[in-house]
Amino acid sequence: MSCIDSLRPHRACAPRLFAAVALLVVAGCAMQRAPAPGVPPARPAVAAPSHATARNWDEYRVLAAHRIVAANPSITHVGTVHEPLLAIPVLAIELNADGSVRHVRVLREPSQAREKTQVAIDAVRRAGPFGDVSRLPRPWQFTEAFLFEDDGRFKPRSLD
Repeated sequence: MSCIDSLRPHRACAPRLFAAVALLVVAGCAMQRAPAPGVPPARPAVAAPSHATARNWDEYRVLAAHRIVAANPSITHVGTVHEPLLAIPVLAIELNADGSVRHVRVLREPSQAREKTQVAIDAVRRAGPFGDVSRLPRPWQFTEAFLFEDDGRFKPRSLD
């Protein structure tokens, strides 16, 4: 007799019943309401990674790269980078003590697809603030290279 045919709970059915209930709960949590007509959808909230655990600038840069990817899902990827690359702009990101972006300076502009430099700058600004840097040594800045592929999406070099 199967779990469905029986009206009485059976020990063998418990794991399947639990899995079914868990699936329904997860599915219910994943459902989103449609925005009201005429109201633009809200930008998804991006959880700031905890930089309190970053002991140095190398760790901070990796956490910031994750934040950049999370804040720009439609123009980023974290998979394998395929060569040849379209463009590789390199930016120096200067921060305030609270991790907000103070200034973005271009260290290397690509020889082709120069417009990708501005895409990278905008991606950094959307991702900020990056988290408190007051305990890290000055200057409060880090560099990031943006590896753009032919499809226009990029991967921060720190994640490669």
